Amino acid sequence: MTYDIKIFNEIAAEGLQRFDQAHYTFNAGKTPDAILLRSQKLHDYTFPESVLAVARAGAGTNNIPVERCTEQGIVVFNTPGANANAVKELVLANLLLSVRPILAGANWVNSLTGDNIEEQVEANKKTFAGNELEGKKLGVIGLGAIGSMIANDAYRLGMDVSGYDPFVSVDTAWNISRRVKRVLDLDELLADSDFITIHVPLTEKNHHLIGADELAKMKNSAVLLNFARGELVDSQAVIRAIDNGQLKSYITDFAEPDLLRHDKIIVLPHLGASTSEAETNCAKMAASTLKTYLETGNIKCSVNFPAVEMVFRVPYRIAIINRNVPNLIGAVTSTVAEKGYNIDNLSNRSRGDFAYTLLDINDLTAEQAQSLVDDIRQLDNVVRVRAIKHPTLEEA
Repeated sequence: MTYDIKIFNEIAAEGLQRFDQAHYTFNAGKTPDAILLRSQKLHDYTFPESVLAVARAGAGTNNIPVERCTEQGIVVFNTPGANANAVKELVLANLLLSVRPILAGANWVNSLTGDNIEEQVEANKKTFAGNELEGKKLGVIGLGAIGSMIANDAYRLGMDVSGYDPFVSVDTAWNISRRVKRVLDLDELLADSDFITIHVPLTEKNHHLIGADELAKMKNSAVLLNFARGELVDSQAVIRAIDNGQLKSYITDFAEPDLLRHDKIIVLPHLGASTSEAETNCAKMAASTLKTYLETGNIKCSVNFPAVEMVFRVPYRIAIINRNVPNLIGAVTSTVAEKGYNIDNLSNRSRGDFAYTLLDINDLTAEQAQSLVDDIRQLDNVVRVRAIKHPTLEEA
């Protein structure tokens, strides 16, 4: 079996090397089996019927029409945590820059002339005095892969750290230091924190998560950092709050015209994941999850379908995407029984309005597997079904 991957953007070579040349091609035709990308916007893209999956080498999927993909039975993958360390380090660096005028001091020194540079420095260095992070209160909104790392490392810097995340996972909870205080009320975090950093995905519900009302609850001396998504913060409300003395400063990784050239706002050129290590990690993770799905049907790190992993021990596996309605699995198993086959293993999970099923049947030939696929495809509410040949097992 050969799969063709349509590549958008420049993907790190270490990721592409995960696809062996004997079974994979890149951009070979107009009917790709999957798409691998970073920042390319696909909202106006017409997906060929052949596309089974889209994998983004990054955490956010705002550039992908996830809902449309779901309706078409296209699994969308992302790479949560692969760039977490890069973002964490950038946030910590900007916490330091927010209390110490390091850049201003360096620029000033480089502007000096004359033979008495040392004297000038000693006479004027008080102009660039700052503060320390130790003992200050940091509020982390969102305790996922990035937020939890920031919370832990900020505590090690001596900060008093609180975290707010009503949806924190069990895995994340195990990784957060017990000295990080979990806050159940966002208003409490806003009111108590000297620094607030946001690390949640952008959804319709949390668009402008931080607006005029939230800013009014913060300390006048607070610093707000946004390295998650620009739309999480109402920029106009931030500018008004700063100009009115309700907020000390704003640091963001997302450039907007109105934020530029304001002396209390630092805007970076979207540097969060811009390290060679992060790009490599994201590419490798995206390639691996995509390869696993194409070759085994197993799903991990999908943003629109449930995680389903089942050991693959038969020559052919049937993978089914369907609407989450009653009796669908019963209809599938009845179809299998009518053909006289015994099910060796089955795994079914749902997520919202859709469900995903893996079905293993012993001793199917290629023709039998395809015939079963054709019959299941005729069932109501089945969106996509395919037979997957085991990479190494041969037919009986």
